[in-house]
Amino acid sequence: MDIQLDHCVIHVSDWEQSNAFYRDVLGAELVSIGSGWSYRFGQTQLNCHGPGVDGKPVARVRVMPGGSDLCFVWSGSIDEAISHLQRHNVAIELGPVARFGARGHGTSIYFRDPDGSLMEFISYDAV
Repeated sequence: MDIQLDHCVIHVSDWEQSNAFYRDVLGAELVSIGSGWSYRFGQTQLNCHGPGVDGKPVARVRVMPGGSDLCFVWSGSIDEAISHLQRHNVAIELGPVARFGARGHGTSIYFRDPDGSLMEFISYDAV
C-alpha cells in the first residue's frame, strides 16, 4: 500500500495577505477554487477555508485562523532560508534548531503566517 498526503486544510482571514505570503514567501502556486483559494506545492496542496468559503464536510472542530502548524522542506541551507525570510521581512521566532522530520535529522527555523499559524522550514542539507 502506498499512501501519501494529498492535501490538508488551513483557515485564513484575509485572502490578499494570505495569498501574497504563501506565494511570495513559501513559493506556492495559487489555485482559484470557487470563491476561495488553494496553495499548491508540487503534488501537495493546502486547501483554504476563509471569507466566502463554506467547505463541506469539515473537521469536528474547525481550524481557526492561526490554528495550524506546518513544516516545509527548504531545499538549500538553513542560512539561505534565514536570508530568504529576512528579504521578505518575516520575523524568525525560533532557530536554527536541530529537529527530526520525515527525512531524518535536519535543522529548522520557525516563523508565522499572516494569521499567526506556525510555519517551519526544515533543511536536511549538511546535517
